Amino acid sequence: MTAKKAVIISTSQATYPNSSDKIGVWAEELVAPYYVFSGAGYDVTIASIKGGEIPVDDASLQGDFKTADVTKFWADDSKMKLLKESVALDSISGKEYDIVFVPGGHGIVFDGPGNKKLAAVLTEAYASGKVIAAVCHGPAGLVDATGPDGKPVFNGKRVTGFCNTEEEAVGKTDKVPFLLEDRMKGLGGKYEKKGDWNDFSIADGRLVTGQNPQSSASTARKAVEAAN
Repeated sequence: MTAKKAVIISTSQATYPNSSDKIGVWAEELVAPYYVFSGAGYDVTIASIKGGEIPVDDASLQGDFKTADVTKFWADDSKMKLLKESVALDSISGKEYDIVFVPGGHGIVFDGPGNKKLAAVLTEAYASGKVIAAVCHGPAGLVDATGPDGKPVFNGKRVTGFCNTEEEAVGKTDKVPFLLEDRMKGLGGKYEKKGDWNDFSIADGRLVTGQNPQSSASTARKAVEAAN
């Protein structure tokens, strides 16, 4: 039996535009899904918008943000090689994978929206009966994806993502091009949330979303369930 396949597509945005302030992917949001998917028997590809080394938000490697999964991943040279030599988005076909997963970190808010290739991969995957999933700021990478009806993939779906009060709490409301909660609602999503920093994820058919870093593993588990 051929193993199922998942691809995690990360941001390649290392700084805020016109700034030296570093951003990137949030480590837990890439690592926890990697272990969930591989633990469920999936072949997992780590890709990024540009390919090559993936920028990681330094804050996600500090204190309690550096989870046990992140510590384990960072100690494994073979895993770190996957981050340093990520597959370029341009070489990805959405229909090749059973799950297409977009992790967050503030980077994806900048290089996800408006990226025609990313939108095409996600739209193709969804049209092919595959699962598309995202956590925290990751849904920013899905804003241009469409369903079979040509409408935004969020339209009429129960969804979640990094909420306005969480953005305010981290002091980034004025640094992001849009507030994700507002954008998801504006695209027709039936947005839901729990308290700030609570684990909360939603599967609405083959669309799976999670609210924040704490929701990384549960979002991935729901994606696996939706793909079975």
